[in-house]
This record gives sequence, structure tokens and C-alpha cells, in this order.
Amino acid sequence: MNVQSNCELRVETQRSGPFIFQLGTDLSALTLAVQRVEDAHERFAASPLSQVANQLEREVMVRSIFGTNTIEGGALSEEETEAALHLDPAQVQEIEQRRALNIKAAYEHAQQAVGAKGWRLNLNFICEIHAAITHQLPHPHDQPGVFRNNPKNLTTFVGNEAHGGRYKPPQYGGDIKLLMEKLIEWHDTLEAAGISPLIRAPLVHLYYELIHPFWDGNGRVGRVLEASLLQAAGYRYAPFAIARYYLDNIDSYFTLFSACRKAADKHKPEPNTPFIAFHLEGMRVVINKLHDRVNSLIAMLLYESNIRRLLDEKGINVRQYSILSQLLARGSPISLEEIRQAPWYGSLYLKRNDKTRQRDLRRLREMDLVFLDYEERLWPGYIRPQQVKSVSK
Repeated sequence: MNVQSNCELRVETQRSGPFIFQLGTDLSALTLAVQRVEDAHERFAASPLSQVANQLEREVMVRSIFGTNTIEGGALSEEETEAALHLDPAQVQEIEQRRALNIKAAYEHAQQAVGAKGWRLNLNFICEIHAAITHQLPHPHDQPGVFRNNPKNLTTFVGNEAHGGRYKPPQYGGDIKLLMEKLIEWHDTLEAAGISPLIRAPLVHLYYELIHPFWDGNGRVGRVLEASLLQAAGYRYAPFAIARYYLDNIDSYFTLFSACRKAADKHKPEPNTPFIAFHLEGMRVVINKLHDRVNSLIAMLLYESNIRRLLDEKGINVRQYSILSQLLARGSPISLEEIRQAPWYGSLYLKRNDKTRQRDLRRLREMDLVFLDYEERLWPGYIRPQQVKSVSK
């Protein structure tokens, strides 16, 4: 029996008809894509993560929560999301802030759970994630952690015409519970068959969304389940960060669910390959971006250490150090005009003339502690713009 047949599970439900879980993936065609993700992750894992782990984790948390929440219609900006995550949950009254904090709670619960020895995907975990995500969110039917069971006069549909059409998932609670149990059983079969977590995790995500077991929060739960399986397999940061990739490619993300379902209905070979390929490309892109960010954060730390040493050794003066510290805190270029208008800059040269200002800046440029581009923007020395204005003699 081949791998495809061995990894197929047909379930006869009571009211929803047959439901088929299948690998449905051209593994040989995706070998290179899987290898590229694994290579990227190996390089990323070998980088000096420990020095910047806390900062990276905070950034990933914000971007990921913003991404997964916005996919589902969340209205907070990335900056507003970051601010909401610092609020006391007991004092939050706005629904949008509650949504963000709930996702944070779900992420933290998932990370703690998968870190336990011997953790395996199970129904309790899925229901706990849903309960965290939908905690104190108003909905006419949803109960946190409780599977959907549609009454006869209320039909659930998923999707829209813009992304491949509407789909009617199972409606009867008994069928939903059975299919969720079988989803877990089928995932265990895939794992036993040696299927890579880079294939298994998005497949669970795909079939979870097709079952659509809860009234609300299914997209957010599905992405947490995918991330949890990847994190349990040793992938760091990227499993949750990929939510932002899905947001950035939201039309493809939604359309692929419909495309894979329709391909399976038509008995096309390997119907799930496009979604897996999309996920693998997302992982590769996200891991490489995280690697670049780690390098940037390390460069910032080295720069901060270097300018402090130069101050201590009198290689730069206090005024120059203040300018560099302001640029470091900003982390991005600033126009010379904006610097000249800044109160902090004016106070540095309150009793100094223009020659002193010019001399201080020239010396910083000569030492490559700052760069000036052709748009008259000043860059911190750990970020070199493509075109640097030379220091006039």
C-alpha cells in the first residue's frame, strides 16, 4: 500500500454524508520546497537568537496577532494592537481590544501546552484554544469551547463568491464531534507514517476549516492549531509569525481553501498540493525575514555598545552621543530639518554656534556612526542606505 492510500481516512457521518481526509499532496514535487524551509530554519536557529529572543518574541506576538485578527475582520492597527496587549484584561471594555488579548491568551496557552513532554493534539486542547479566543466576545450562538450544533432553521456557510464560492460544512453536532475526533486520529496516522510537520500542520489547518466546528473563531483557532503543531516539531517564531504572511496574501489564502476542496470533490490527483505549497513558501519567507530581523537586532546591540564605549573613551562627546542615542531609539532615518527642529537637539547647542553643530555631525559621518543620504536624511550607523552622501572635504 502506498503512502497516499495509507494516509487516507473515509468517515461516514450520520447526516453530512461521507467525509474524506487525504494526504492529497504530491510529496515529490514539494521535496525541494520542504528542504528550502528546513535549510532556512537551520540557518535561523544557528543565529545568535538568545541575545535578542525577548525583543523578537514581542515583535512576533504583535505582528502575528495583528495578522490573524485582521484576517477575521479585526479593526485595530498594528500600533493599536501592540497597545492593547499591554492592557489589564480585567479592565478591557472595548471588543476589539478583547479580541487581541484573547488571541494573545490563546498563543500563550498553546506555547505552554506544546512545550510539555509528550504533548499531542487532542480535542481538549482544541476546545481550550477556542475558549481562549472567544472569551467574553458577544455572539448569538457561540459558546466558548463548545462545538456547533445547528438547529434546523439555521444553516452555516463558509466562504464567499470572491474567493471560490460558499461551502456548507457539516451542520449536525454529532457529525462535527466525530469528524474532529477523526481529524486527530488521521493526524496521528500521518505522523506515524513519517509525514513532515511542514506537511501535516497545514493539512490539519485545511481540514479543520472544512469541518468548521465552532460558530465563531474558526480561522483564528485553525491558525493556532497549525502553529502549535509546527512549534511542537521544533520550529520557533515562524509558526505564529506566518499569520502575517497569510494576511499579506489574503486572497490566495482564502481562495486556496475553496480550490483544494473543489479539486477533491472532482477526484483530481493531489488536490491539496497548492495549499501546502503556499504554506511552505510562507514559512520560507517568514523564516528569512526573522533571520534578517535577528541580524538587525544584533547590529543594533553592537552599535549601542560601540557608541557607549566611544563616549567612555572620549572618542565622541556627550552631544554626539545624544544624537546617536536618539537615532538608535528611533531605529529609522530622520531628516536633517526634523532634527534641527527637535527641542532635544536645540538644547544640545543652546550655547554653541553653527560651526560646532557642523563639526559634530561631520565627525560622526567620518566615523560611519551616521550616514546622510541624498534626501538629506540621517541614518543610524548600523543601517547603511543604498546611496550615501560623501563627506565634503
